[in-house]
Amino acid sequence: MNLPSVARTPTPLVLAARGEPVPVTPVWFMRQAGRSLPEYRALRQGIPMLEACQRPDLVQEITMQPVRRHGVDAAILFSDIVVPLRAAGVDVDIVPGVGPVVADPIRTLEQVHRLGPLHPEQVGFVAAAVAGLVAELGDVPLIGFAGAPFTLASYLIEGGPSKNHERTKAMMYGAPELWHALLDRLADITLVFLRVQAQAGASVLQLFDSWAGALSRADYLTAVAPHSRTVLAGLADLGVPRIHFGVGTGEVLDVMGDVGADVVGVDWRVPLDEAVRRIGPHRAVQGNLDPAVLFAGWDAVEREVRRILAEGRAARGHVFNLGHGVLPDTDPDVLTRIVDLVHDLTAA
Repeated sequence: MNLPSVARTPTPLVLAARGEPVPVTPVWFMRQAGRSLPEYRALRQGIPMLEACQRPDLVQEITMQPVRRHGVDAAILFSDIVVPLRAAGVDVDIVPGVGPVVADPIRTLEQVHRLGPLHPEQVGFVAAAVAGLVAELGDVPLIGFAGAPFTLASYLIEGGPSKNHERTKAMMYGAPELWHALLDRLADITLVFLRVQAQAGASVLQLFDSWAGALSRADYLTAVAPHSRTVLAGLADLGVPRIHFGVGTGEVLDVMGDVGADVVGVDWRVPLDEAVRRIGPHRAVQGNLDPAVLFAGWDAVEREVRRILAEGRAARGHVFNLGHGVLPDTDPDVLTRIVDLVHDLTAA
């Protein structure tokens, strides 16, 4: 399928991802769609998360809200990393105050064989939402996203969020055949989900590996990287920039780029100039303001924004962002001021 021409528009985000000159440093915020916005909370009142993710009208409105309010350089699709799992038949729900909860956690190869595959028509509601958003956004690019195989596996194995990932690591160490069978299937599901978004018009794709920082470098290399590579390499023919992000992944930033990313997301623990040294000069970076700094008063916020922009000059390209998602109690006006500040400081 040919991509819509809008996906090839050389916006500041796409230019930065490719390491090309930009008119301003592009800025967007992870979890900008929802979370801190009162208009989002009003719209979501009484509507379960996964229901909202499956309604194109709600997805479009929630995705647009931060674009209208903050003037960010990209929209990110309102969705959740478990949406493709639910579409593939997994009994998963998002419990308020808890997160994703899986009714029948995976423990056996038979369960893996019953999982998926995902067919594009099973996420037709996502394609419809993306197509509608692309038409409404005009020159503003849309970022599609998905959870990486490891992070999805951690929820499926643990049955929900976990601090120590003990069941996940037990399978990884003690049942490698089962482990790789599960991640192979999840890589296929994730790849289909991302391709659907790109083919509907998303200009950039981000792969979230939220829990990869729980692993050693050696374990990441052998147990996780091959499956993330399957996903990112499987997107190469689409011609859209690929962002790879994880939390606490300072020790594997180079690998996260080498598995097929054009842009490596960096959390707040590693300065961007040091991240560039680890990743190499051939990829762009994204990040990396600590989300907690937004509560510290404007003088502190401005100081940190200036520092990060200075460190980001070491990179081939820099997409300004937080080092993780917007916290729910964040003042939205601070986000708007950050966008204005980044643009003012970097205008060519």
